[in-house]
Amino acid sequence: MCGIVGYVGHPGCDRKYYALDVVLEGLRRLEYRGYDSAGVAVYSDGKISWRKKAGKVAALDAEIEARPLPDSVLGIGHTRWATHGGPTDVNAHPHVVDDGKLAVVHNGIIENFAELKSELQAKGYNFISETDTEVAATLLGDVFHNEAGQDLTKAMQLTCQRLEGAFTILAIHAQQPDRIVAARRDSPLVIGLGEGENFLGSDVSGFIDYTKSAVELENDQVVTITADDVYITDYQGNPSQGKPFEILWDAAAAEKGGFSSFMEKEIHDQPAAVRDTLMGRFDEQGKLTLDEVRIDESVLKSIDKIIVIACGTAAYAGHVARYAIEHWCRIPTEVELAHEFRYRDPIVNEKTLVVALSQSGETMDTLMAVRHARQQGAKVIAICNTQGSSIPRESDAALYTHAGPEIAVASTKAFLAQIAATYLLGLYLAQLRGNMFADEVENVLDELRQMPDKIQKVISEEPQVGELARSMQDAESVLFLGRHVGFPVALEGALKLKEVAYLHAEGFAAGELKHGPIALIEEGQPVFVIVPSPRGRDSLHAKVVSNIQEIRARGAITIVIAEEGDEAVEAYANHVIRIPQAPTLMQPLLATVPLQMFACNVAEAKGYDVDQPRNLAKSVTVE
Repeated sequence: MCGIVGYVGHPGCDRKYYALDVVLEGLRRLEYRGYDSAGVAVYSDGKISWRKKAGKVAALDAEIEARPLPDSVLGIGHTRWATHGGPTDVNAHPHVVDDGKLAVVHNGIIENFAELKSELQAKGYNFISETDTEVAATLLGDVFHNEAGQDLTKAMQLTCQRLEGAFTILAIHAQQPDRIVAARRDSPLVIGLGEGENFLGSDVSGFIDYTKSAVELENDQVVTITADDVYITDYQGNPSQGKPFEILWDAAAAEKGGFSSFMEKEIHDQPAAVRDTLMGRFDEQGKLTLDEVRIDESVLKSIDKIIVIACGTAAYAGHVARYAIEHWCRIPTEVELAHEFRYRDPIVNEKTLVVALSQSGETMDTLMAVRHARQQGAKVIAICNTQGSSIPRESDAALYTHAGPEIAVASTKAFLAQIAATYLLGLYLAQLRGNMFADEVENVLDELRQMPDKIQKVISEEPQVGELARSMQDAESVLFLGRHVGFPVALEGALKLKEVAYLHAEGFAAGELKHGPIALIEEGQPVFVIVPSPRGRDSLHAKVVSNIQEIRARGAITIVIAEEGDEAVEAYANHVIRIPQAPTLMQPLLATVPLQMFACNVAEAKGYDVDQPRNLAKSVTVE
C-alpha cells in the first residue's frame, strides 16, 4: 500500500531541474501498489511548492498542468491508500506545515497519533486533515525548531523516538534545501545511488529508470540524502549502515510488453518465473543446495513440526506445499493465516520451523507473525520475491523466488514461483534429513524442471479459455471443486475471480460436496472441477469424476480441467480444458493457469481494470 519517491540532484546533474519528472515517473511505476490519491512537493527559490489530488496520478498530472510547479532539483512524492481519513484532496500527501516550510509524506500508521495530536493542540497547533500523517509532520516541525536546533536530520531522529506504529517518512524543509531526510520502521524504504543525484523509494520500481545501485535501509534507521552523499544513522544518531545491492530488474520488466494488462503479461511470465526460481540451486554434483538458508543443518534435522504462515494467495501456495512437504519429509505441517497465528496462542518452540510466504516481503500480518514465532524460539525461513524487504531481513534465512516484479494487484506468477520455492525447500529438507534417497530427489527435480515448458503449453490455450470466459461474463456465481492439491487450486481460482471480476465465487473440497455445497447447484450454475491424475491416485480420480456426474445431473455447467488423455471426464463435461500430464504434486503448477486466464478474461470482458481492482492494494502493509 502507498508509494513513496524522493529525488535530489544539483544544477550540474544531467537531469537539471527535472525533480518533478523523476518523482512523477516514480509514482507511476508504483501505481501497482494500490492507492486513492497522489501528491508531490518540490523546493525552489526559497520555498516549497506542492500539488495533491484525490484519484489517480493522471488527476495529479492534470492539476499540475493547470497550476504548474517551478523547476526544481529536490522533490518528494506519494501515492496514498486511505487509512486515517477518507481519500480526499485535504487528506492526500504531502502534508505541508511550519508555515509552508516543511513537507512530509508518510506510509504506514502512527498508532499513538491521537495522544500526540492532543499534546500538539495544547501547544496551539491546528489541524486541517483527518490524518495521522499531519500529526507526525507537525511534531517534526515542532521538534525541528524547539529541540533539534533546526537540523532536519536530528529532528527526524528525535521525532521517530516518539512515534509508535509502522511508518516510512520523507521530509524536506525550506531551511535545508539540499536534502531529503527519511526514516523507516516496519515499512519499506530503499535508497537509489546515482552520480550527482540520489533517490528514495518504497521499492526499486520508484527509481529503476535511473540507477541499478541501491541500498537496503534497515529497521529504525534515518537516512539523509543530498545530491552527493548518503548518511545513515539509527534513531539515537549513531552512524549506521545499510546493505548495498544491485538491482537485477530493468525498466522493461515493469512494462506491459504489448499485453493488454500487467496481469495478462504476468500470466505469460510464469514459465520464466518458475524456471528462474529453480535456477542456481544445484552444486557441481547436481545435489540440491539452497545458499540462502543459513540455519545450521543440525537444527533443521531436529525439526518436528513445520508451520507455513501467509495471507491470501500466498496461503493457498502454503496449502499446496503442505501436501508435498509432509509426503517428502514426513514432518507434520500446518498452514496458518498469518493474521490469526499469533492471536490463538500457537504451540511453537525451538523444534518448530516456520515458513513465511510473502511476495512483497512487507505483508504486515506476516511480519508480525514472524516476530512472534522467533520470540517463541522457532526458526523462520522466508520465501519472498523482493530482496531487501522486511520479512526476509527479520527471518533466520531467506529463499528468494526470482519471478521479477509483479505489478498487477492480483498475484499470478508469484503464486507459481512460491509453489516451486516451497517444493525446493521440501526436497532440501528431505535430502538433509535422509527421508529421500538422492535418486528420488533427482527424479522430482527432473519433473520440476519440465514444468516451465508444460506451463507454456497451458498458456497457449488462452484463446479457448478467453472464449469460454467471454461466454460466461454475465454469470452471477462460479463454483470451484478440487481434491488433494486440487483443493487449494480451487480456492485460488475462486479468489482470482473475486479479486478482478467482482463475481461471487467459492472454492470447495470436492469431498465436501454432499455435506452441504451441493445445495448451491441449480440449472446453469458454472462449476470448475480440477480433476486429479488418473495415473497416480486412481481412487481420488474416480471420486472426482463421480462429483462431476452429480453436479451435471442437477443442471450445472461443468468446466473440467483434466490431463491430456483422460477420457473418463468427456461424458460429463460441458467444457474440457486440457493440461499436460504431470505427477500429482506438480499439477497445481499447471491447473492454476487456466483459472488465472479465465478470471482475467472475464474481468476484461466486463470492462474492469484487472491490474488495480477496486478496494485492493498490492501489499497489505498495515494490520
